[in-house]
Amino acid sequence: MTLVPEPGRVGPYGPESTARESSRSAVAWSAVFGGAFVAAAVSVLLLALGSGIGLASVSPWRGSNPSATTFTVLAAIWLIIVQWISSGLGGYLTGRLRTKWVETHTHEVFFRDTANGFLTWAVATVFVVGLVASSATSIVGGGTRAAATVAAGTLGGASQGAAQNATGDQMGYFADTLFRPAQPSANAPASEVTGEATRILATGLTNPSIAPADRTYLARLVAARAGISQADAEKRVDDAVAKVQAAAEKARQAANAARKAAASFGFFTFLSMLIGAFIACVAAALGGQQRDEI
Repeated sequence: MTLVPEPGRVGPYGPESTARESSRSAVAWSAVFGGAFVAAAVSVLLLALGSGIGLASVSPWRGSNPSATTFTVLAAIWLIIVQWISSGLGGYLTGRLRTKWVETHTHEVFFRDTANGFLTWAVATVFVVGLVASSATSIVGGGTRAAATVAAGTLGGASQGAAQNATGDQMGYFADTLFRPAQPSANAPASEVTGEATRILATGLTNPSIAPADRTYLARLVAARAGISQADAEKRVDDAVAKVQAAAEKARQAANAARKAAASFGFFTFLSMLIGAFIACVAAALGGQQRDEI
């Protein structure tokens, strides 16, 4: 026998079989935003504490600072601690502050609490990034400029000129070769002599070694200016070139170490944020479970 629905009723079996859906969203936005603000505030607080500890551990005197690897590992550990505490606290508050869902399956409640915890972490992360983005940019930019200044200082005047205006030095070098005399004069102004020698050394830094013709002319220039023999001038030139190249190599090694440290810090930041997202989800589910037991 076939059942026929009554007029005005929905579904084959009357109103009891009609699909029902709550008009309330499964996302407890008030609890999410509350937990996110708490997580963001705790993150800023702990980051400020970590910055103070980090600044207290470094010194302007060489030999008393931790290595870049040690500093990166310590910073990564602190980031994980920050994410663990802030995400756990924010997620737990989100689960405890949301209203109780009635007539909802236990699995669905667990999923909603987990999703709300993840949303709490996401909102807090976006808020913190937006809050400290300008400060972080300023700090990173200042550190980059400071590192560039230190590296340029180790290279001396020649490498500093090459780093600041390499194109201008190269043009000056090519212009010098056009008017280079066969025998340098000992009476040339000191500024012209040092300027020409600087451009030769700066151009040599961009190549594996100084060109033989430049080395010979620079030795003649030193011999004429310093009043020494050609052999002694060549030895003095070789020593100066070796020092400049050693300083340049040291600066490149420092830059490479900084690059590796920055890459490691990026990976550790990703790991800490991933842990924070997981902790927020678990804490929200735990808070929601305790909320429903009341």
